[in-house]
Amino acid sequence: MNMASNKPLCLSGKGVTKIFGFGRTRTVAVDHVEFSFHEGEIVSIVGESGSGKTTLAKMLLGLISTTEGEIYFQGKLRDISSGKKKQEYWRNIQAIFQDPFSAYNTFHKIDAVLLDCIRMRGGGGLPREKKVELMTEACSFVNLKFAELTNKYPFELSGGQMQRLMIARIFLLKPKILIADEPTSMIDACSRATILDYLMKLRDETGMTLIFITHDIGLAYYVSDTVYIMEHGKIVESGTADNVILRPQQPYTKRLLNDVPKIYEEWDLSTV
Repeated sequence: MNMASNKPLCLSGKGVTKIFGFGRTRTVAVDHVEFSFHEGEIVSIVGESGSGKTTLAKMLLGLISTTEGEIYFQGKLRDISSGKKKQEYWRNIQAIFQDPFSAYNTFHKIDAVLLDCIRMRGGGGLPREKKVELMTEACSFVNLKFAELTNKYPFELSGGQMQRLMIARIFLLKPKILIADEPTSMIDACSRATILDYLMKLRDETGMTLIFITHDIGLAYYVSDTVYIMEHGKIVESGTADNVILRPQQPYTKRLLNDVPKIYEEWDLSTV
């Protein structure tokens, strides 16, 4: 049984749709999807490129509007109709994207990046010493030393260090929901496991809902309570990780699983 489903809803949607363009150029990127994410739950939305998963993530974040349908936050219809309301919503939902190099303002030093998080949480008036203490704690959470980062720019770090810094930001912001869009796809294999460990630790310590956007169905099985499978803008299968991965019903899900090499089988390297 999925214990997360017994907890209150934090984010849900009914008939959520996104259409780009008009006439012949009209593209239905997300097609009347429904979802229910609970507090503290780890969810994976799985699909290949073009399945609509990243477009859905951007709608959840409020970065792009929905064409049809409703999104509910904590049981109430989400209202991000003004800049002030959108800022309030963003205090509760944050994201980590796949490209750490594009996530930072190249003109802002790391101190400014972290201080901005403290300000967003209402700590702008804190003494400098307290702010340094908070930034040091956040960096320590991801095994970075703030004293070595101060006055540096994010682009002076490696990709793995940048992603760890992104998690340090989330540690400071403490949102109720974190969307991780392919957070390990652009970093080396050793760093991937580290980033996943930090994300799981962050969920355990804060109780936030963690939503992975990924093409990797193996990763989804490893980390998730609940899995949603997207194909051509539709959610074609959903349920507990065990049910979806071990007992798939849809041909698309089965194909995704067949594409994952199995340790106990001889790999066909001729197609690599």
